[in-house]
Amino acid sequence: MKKLIVLLLCIFLLAGCTEAVKTEQVPVTAGHDMRVHFIDVGQGDSILIESPNGKTMLVDGGVKSAGQQVVSYLKDLGVSKLDMVVATHPDADHIGGLIPVLNSIPIEQFYDSGKVHTSQTFEEMLMLIDEKNIPYYVPKKGDLIEFDKDVTVKVLNANEHATDNNDASIVLKMVYGHISFLLTGDAGIALEKEMMQNDVTATVLKAGHHGSNTSSSEDFIRAVKPEVTILSYGEDNKYGHPHTEVVNRLQAIGSKIYATADLGTITVSTDGVNYSVNGNETSRAVTPKEPSKEESSTSAVEIISKDLVTEIVGIKNNGQQAVSLNEWQLISIEGNQVFNFPNVSLQPGKIIYITSGTNAREGQNYLKWTTKQIWLNDGDPAQLRNEKGELVSELD
Repeated sequence: MKKLIVLLLCIFLLAGCTEAVKTEQVPVTAGHDMRVHFIDVGQGDSILIESPNGKTMLVDGGVKSAGQQVVSYLKDLGVSKLDMVVATHPDADHIGGLIPVLNSIPIEQFYDSGKVHTSQTFEEMLMLIDEKNIPYYVPKKGDLIEFDKDVTVKVLNANEHATDNNDASIVLKMVYGHISFLLTGDAGIALEKEMMQNDVTATVLKAGHHGSNTSSSEDFIRAVKPEVTILSYGEDNKYGHPHTEVVNRLQAIGSKIYATADLGTITVSTDGVNYSVNGNETSRAVTPKEPSKEESSTSAVEIISKDLVTEIVGIKNNGQQAVSLNEWQLISIEGNQVFNFPNVSLQPGKIIYITSGTNAREGQNYLKWTTKQIWLNDGDPAQLRNEKGELVSELD
């Protein structure tokens, strides 16, 4: 299956990933309305852009279970086809919902970070793109994407070779007249620092990583100077998004904050000179949830990889404190099989690998589950639960 993914990518790239990416400046004027919809998909991202001249672009689709909701929203708006779809990076809360979209709505062009992932969701997305013969492009940092003659769309970040999915995030700056939008995917603080070498100022900012403190550094917020900031996250999510320091930074510069968990789908309309947010330029303040010390540490642990061929699952501690995995469980959903963790501690920034199949091994940062095959080659979701049975992380 891994070879199939690589093969598909090669086929798509050979089809000409530069044909729809130009390096000339696009003339920018103002007049007709442009609408940007930040669709409420819970803990995820999905953004629809309707250009002044009637073009449409969908950036991400939330989790797979939110996909039909996205499809219904598009159809309610009368969107019968999408001129462009952008998958910022292969995390399930960004691309999962694109699968129902691919099955329901014609797509003219598909832009992807090019970051290869072994999840069933990512493979299914690639297969549908191939089956439907949709032109597939992997943009590069600095590219200008031809979307609408009156809208400049510049790629501020894209990295198919990134070691981390979030670092692969396609970041787009869209400019229509005097109004601009910065859509940051899950780009982290290191990438923000790199992007600040360009002009990152924007009227409207879609804050990175759902308001996590892994994004939206103080320097970046001050460089962007957003009048409006959109936070896309799910109510009562286990990550504690949005984090307090991010909200404080935004409030400190006077940015108006709008949250999908608070308001539902948020629409910004502009004629290139003036803009409105859901018809109203005021918003009640966002009060971030303060996670407990224990919640903060355990929610920082996540499944970062699942190789269906080699039968290796990677689990990383993204937090700043060691986490005991004693009595935690890794669960194969399709096979209803459970791995019970021994009394091990996962240090900050470290990865532990759970191995199975004929090449299962143990020692150092590897734990052996069984020599039997656990993960189905056609896909099998994995869940990580703590000692209380609470869902900590899930990967399709």
